[in-house]
Amino acid sequence: MHYDALAQILVLIAAAVLVVSLFRSMLLPPILGYIAVGILLGPHAVGWISNTDDIRFLAEIGVVFLLFTLGLEFSLPRMIAMRWTVLGLGGGQVAVTTLIAALVAWWLGATLASAVIVGGAVAMSSTAIVIRQLAEQLELSSRHGRHAVGILLFQDLAVVLFLALIPVLAARSDPTVVGLPIWRALLQAAAALIIVLAAGHWLLRPLFHEIARRRSAELFTLTVLLVALGAAWATHAAGLSLALGAFLAGMMLGETEYRHQVEADIRPFRDIFLGLFFITMGMLLDLELLVDRAGAITLLVIELVVLKAAIITLLARRICENWNQASRIGIVLAQGGEFGFALLTLGLQDRLIAPAVAQPLLTAIVVSMALSPLLIRYNGRLAGWLFRSQDIALGDLMRQETATAAVAHREHVIICGYGRVGQNLARILEQEGFEYIGLDLDPYRVRAARQGGDPVVFGDASHGDVLEGVGLAHASIVVISFADNIAALKILDKVRNQRPGVPVLVRTQDDTDLERLQAAGATEVIPETLEASLSLVSHVLLLLNVPVSRVVRKIGDIRSHRYSLFRNIYRKQDARVLDVSHAFREQLQAVTLPPGAHAVGRTLAELDLDAAEIGVTAIRRDGIVGHQPLPETMLKEDDVLVLYGTPEALEHGETLLLTGF
Repeated sequence: MHYDALAQILVLIAAAVLVVSLFRSMLLPPILGYIAVGILLGPHAVGWISNTDDIRFLAEIGVVFLLFTLGLEFSLPRMIAMRWTVLGLGGGQVAVTTLIAALVAWWLGATLASAVIVGGAVAMSSTAIVIRQLAEQLELSSRHGRHAVGILLFQDLAVVLFLALIPVLAARSDPTVVGLPIWRALLQAAAALIIVLAAGHWLLRPLFHEIARRRSAELFTLTVLLVALGAAWATHAAGLSLALGAFLAGMMLGETEYRHQVEADIRPFRDIFLGLFFITMGMLLDLELLVDRAGAITLLVIELVVLKAAIITLLARRICENWNQASRIGIVLAQGGEFGFALLTLGLQDRLIAPAVAQPLLTAIVVSMALSPLLIRYNGRLAGWLFRSQDIALGDLMRQETATAAVAHREHVIICGYGRVGQNLARILEQEGFEYIGLDLDPYRVRAARQGGDPVVFGDASHGDVLEGVGLAHASIVVISFADNIAALKILDKVRNQRPGVPVLVRTQDDTDLERLQAAGATEVIPETLEASLSLVSHVLLLLNVPVSRVVRKIGDIRSHRYSLFRNIYRKQDARVLDVSHAFREQLQAVTLPPGAHAVGRTLAELDLDAAEIGVTAIRRDGIVGHQPLPETMLKEDDVLVLYGTPEALEHGETLLLTGF
């Protein structure tokens, strides 16, 4: 990479820091900040940055890492269970959208080849923007989120067909161009998919087991990068997209016990390179053309968004329970996409599309992508405004929010930090009939806990408005369950300013800052480890006026069972230790049953999960959590099962629930 390219990247990063910070403070999606940087500094505005091949390549790497992390959450059994969503809904969306857009373009005077390329470009949505925004909103595991991802996956596969069509159409229109036969391109694509899947299934687990045995974080990170980029290169060499190979590699690793550590290692690279991708999207926006042809491009953007949203909504209605839920999928995928931009660019290069047709459409696609973060953020409100009915999935989320809000107005315990100790405390409070609200800053853990029915909120407890939102005014006790004395002092300051008399228990690693914490207002300072969890529980229960004898009996029961209750936890996304021995073996995992899952329509007794050494601790259905379900419980679509077991057993259990094998 030349030094001038490095200077341009430094300018981009500096501008991104400033603009994204501004957008964050305005509570706007950060993606809009990146796009704004690209628009302002790109060749069509200030002109400080040119859209060079180096920058575009780095931007593509961002999409590769994004799809790799997405694959970690979509195991192969889950993809098999979602096959009808991917093939049926995704295939229908691409086919219908392409046909309608191509007919419109042909009716307006485009050639048949041009109309096909335009139709394919319109059918594509932005995988990077949709997944990033849904993940930020914790909606990837929702019904509309799962269906949207299924459609996006088929779109990525359909790009292969369109990329194979372009040289064939170019060869027919220009005899000097030799096109690769479609069947040969498809065979290459199929072979690449089989090789990547086979290598992932047979090689990745042994490879990472050996790497983890070395107990080197540096070696582990290098291996993660090798696998992600290697899989991307393999599929690209066969004519597929870089992102598809990365997704498949992530999906294979998602079946192993290393997926959380892998995602933690890849996250910094993903966020940096993905920011560059969104900046390059902003660079593509031609402001001069947008001003000169504002009316036509505005009309194109409206037609593009409305057409795609309407088509996807109509198709999704066949598998959704109401129009509201279906329209959320349509709104999320209503924008154009990066692959559509690539198809139009290739069509221009091969002289299949006239510049007068392609340039306005390219601009309209970029504008729709710039608007999509706002559409995705408010997809629930827009769907409710359009149909004025409550979506079942939205209702599930709203029931959780309503239940949490209701708890905030009653006596409850606020748990700041929902890690191991916080979850141990929550389990005891549940058993004793006390209500609580958890606060945590790890979105993965918050999402997993909410899937399991726990009243956990994403938020920083050192902010006064966050504490007010979770009902500090009505809290019986505030517990700071993570060992960070600096953060604890900030929380104590906010709590004492808003509620001077509420008891506050603080967990610390040692007694180094004991006097500072007590001076700041801590009622009790508790040491950590498992005995610290027991001590914390006893203090909480005593302050809640539970009889001493009952507290002693509870603590004795936990000790007599070798702290088994305290091993039921949701794993943090970024495990910091490469744990080869699995010292903390048992854990909780929430598994959502998608349409077509093997377990749907069967009872727990029929599935015989006990034989696989898996326990089902709870089932959440329509926002209602049932603990310790009976063997005759019949499972339904979209049920969330909270499983308990070792990582290997949980992997087998998820496969059994989804595929029956």
